[in-house]
Amino acid sequence: MTQEEFQQVEDVLKKIRPALKEHHGDLKIVDIKEGNVYLQFEGGCTECPIVDASVKDVVDMAIRGNLSWVKKVEILQPRLHIG
Repeated sequence: MTQEEFQQVEDVLKKIRPALKEHHGDLKIVDIKEGNVYLQFEGGCTECPIVDASVKDVVDMAIRGNLSWVKKVEILQPRLHIG
């Protein structure tokens, strides 16, 4: 991922974050490869029943609607830390 790609996606996420932060959640960029953006919900969003396909669709539409180079947005499941 380039710094420019990261910053462009980050700028779009800044518009989405206030709504997520109201519920003690957030989104972080995990990786960007070949036009595919990989994100992960954090905080309250990881266990929230409201984070369903409709929220993921809003994130997808916001990013792909603002950044023509993005082919796909994928929300990754949080990794479990055991031990």
